[in-house]
Formats: sequence, structure tokens, C-alpha cells
Amino acid sequence: MRKLALHWQILIAIVAAGIAGWLVGTETAVAGVSIVGVFDFIGTMFLNALKMLIVPLITSSIIVGVAGIGSSGNLGRLGGKTLAFYALTTLLAILVGLLLINIVNPGVANGEPIGDQLALTEDTDNVAERVKGRGVGDVVEVFLRMVPVNIVQAAADGQMLGLIFFALLFGYFLTKLPEKNRDTMASFWEGVFHIMMDITGLVMKFAPIGVFGLVAETVAKTGFEAARPLFIFSLVVLAALAVHTLVTLPLLLRLVGAKPYRVLGAMSPAMLTAFSTSSSSATLPVTMDCVENRVGVSGRVSSFVLPLGATVNMNGTALYECTAAMFLAQAYGLDLTFGVQFSIVVIALLTSIGVAGVPSASLVAIAIILAAIGLPVEAIGVLMVFDRVLDMARTAVNIFGDACCATIVARLEGEDTHVAGAAMPPVRPDDAVT
Repeated sequence: MRKLALHWQILIAIVAAGIAGWLVGTETAVAGVSIVGVFDFIGTMFLNALKMLIVPLITSSIIVGVAGIGSSGNLGRLGGKTLAFYALTTLLAILVGLLLINIVNPGVANGEPIGDQLALTEDTDNVAERVKGRGVGDVVEVFLRMVPVNIVQAAADGQMLGLIFFALLFGYFLTKLPEKNRDTMASFWEGVFHIMMDITGLVMKFAPIGVFGLVAETVAKTGFEAARPLFIFSLVVLAALAVHTLVTLPLLLRLVGAKPYRVLGAMSPAMLTAFSTSSSSATLPVTMDCVENRVGVSGRVSSFVLPLGATVNMNGTALYECTAAMFLAQAYGLDLTFGVQFSIVVIALLTSIGVAGVPSASLVAIAIILAAIGLPVEAIGVLMVFDRVLDMARTAVNIFGDACCATIVARLEGEDTHVAGAAMPPVRPDDAVT
């Protein structure tokens, strides 16, 4: 009997988890064992297994990718294209979110700010006074994390920006070694990389089970109901994410001759995994597998572009940061000037680079934005009602943005990816649960 493809298994698991979580709730127990606790155990075990792979996989893949590129000229060309694409798409995502949040204006109901409904008690005049004259200077320290004091401590703490910077330097100077030493080091790191990919294949066999636990726990604890204003805000965010995913990114793929919706279909396992785990970093092994084996991008490009994208390319996160700050400003009744809105755009662009690829990490970045423009950081608490669902959605968009970048860079480098016209390669047998 033919096995279901991985993305169908994950999708079925998400639906089943929603039903199970809704039926079970938080109080149900069997023989004294909480069912929600069981869901939590399953989901946490799967998430821990994915996180276990992150540091060695990212380090080895970047070193192998940079070493494979070879000359500094090639590295500069590939790196320049990658970073330019990430900056462009992140900026476009922010602008889409800013446009929709200004059109719909969800922070206002019947002509009045909804601050009272959201229990935002701080005086509006005090908030308005602090907003004046704010800029982007308060977020410069984010980039200090790029050069960690202790690389081992950075890896232990999950400071992926510093780890990536170190791996880029290591891979680059590996290419400068004498041939004998260069071949030895390159073989070692390539072996580490292939081992990590094999372990990833094993972990992914249990992805549907892990996804079930994660989603069922979330539904059991939060249910499906929340406040109306936050629901409208959530719809605006989801609409902006949809526009970016179905319009902005496909247009960029079209420009290089790729077929957007084939790329979208090929990336569905990774996007569904990202949706369930809310972690770009934890999803990286699946992203690399889909981009290489389903989209057809070479390991030379994917091993450089994707680990970098898992940390610095946060389209959905940057979009959410901007819309969340604007929503709270509207709820306080503030009429933000163009200058303040521009500051929000810039800060969202900068802070999205330093956001960790783990669930709800963007809340930290939103706090930075609120503080930078003078809004009360405490207001971030009202966003928690729907944050998990929105986090899941924006993480999936982040992953699709990474895949689009890898595809576009590959096309610009002269590669003929499968999605450019040829039939999609079949899913590997180990993509299914046995």
C-alpha cells in the first residue's frame, strides 16, 4: 500500500489535533494522568529532537557551503545576492503589513480607540509624549550579537546570528588552507553534515506524531474563542501574510522564470512543519530536504542560503512586528506621523534580523520596537491571545521566503531547478511514517 506523503500526514495530524484538543480541554485525565500533559510530552519530545540538530547542522552546512563555493569572488557574489533578496522581501513584507493595518485600522472601533476594551490603562497623553522624537538608535545593540564573546556559549544559548557569523568566517578561511589541510577539513565537515541529514531523516519519520502533540496542546489550552478586536487584528495579519505569500513572493519567482505554485507545493511539508512548531530553526532540516529534493536546488546554494535565512530572513516576523506596533498605537488613540511609521518600518527590518528562530521570539523584538518609539512594553500582553496561531502562520511564511530565495539565487547562478518547468521529483520513501 502506498504511503501518504509527509505533508498530508502532517496536515491530517493538525486537523486531528484540533479536534482532540477541543474535545479534551485542560481538565480531562485518565488514571490520574492529564491528557494535556501527554500532548505536551509528545510535542516537547519532537521539538527537542529537532532543536538537538540545529547547532551541528547549521555549523556544518554553512562551512560546507562556503567551502564549496570556493573563491572569495564567488562567495561575495552568492552572499550579495542572498542578502539583497532577504532585505528586499523583508521590506516588502513590512510595507504590505503597514498598508493593510492603516486601511483596516483594527485598533479603532466605532470611531473610538479600543484601549479600554484591551485594558490598556496608561494615560494616552503620557504615551503620546514619549512617542515624539523616537528613532532607531535603541536597537543598534542587536547587532553586537553577531560577534559573540564565546562561540561555545553562543551555541549553547542559541545565539544563531553569532554562530552563523563564525561559521561563515571558518568556511571562508578553510578555503585558504594549503591543499592537504583544506581537503582534510572539508572532508570532516562534509561527513558531519551528511550524518546530521541522516539523523534528520530519522527524526522526520515521527513528525506527524510530534505535530499532533504540539497542536493538540495549544487548542486544549486556548480553545477557539477570543476577544473580537484581537480577532479582527489577527485577520489583518493573516491577510497581509497571505498577500506576501501568494502575490509578492510569487512575482519575484516569476521574474527568474520559476513557477511559483510549484515551489509552494514542493515546500508544503516544510511550511506545515513550521506552522506546527513555530520555529524556523527547528524546521531547518525539513526546509533543506524540501529545497534540495523537491525543488531541485543544489546543495551548494541551499547549504549557504537556508541556514542564513533561518536567522536573518524573517519576512512574516517583520510583518507581524510592524502591524502589532501599529495596532497598539491605534488602540491608544495615537495618530502616528509618517516619520514615526517610517521608524517602525526600519526598526522592524533591523530587529527581524536578530530574532531567534524559536516560538514567540518575535515578542522580544516587538518589545524593542515599542520601547524604541515610546509605547508601553506592557501592552504586548494583549497580543498573547492569538499569538500562537499567528506565530505558526508567520513562521510558515518565513520558511517559504527562504525557499524562494534559494530558488531565485539558484536560477541566477545558472541552475535549472525542477520547479522551473520539469515535473516534480517524487518524495523520498523516508518522508513517510513507517
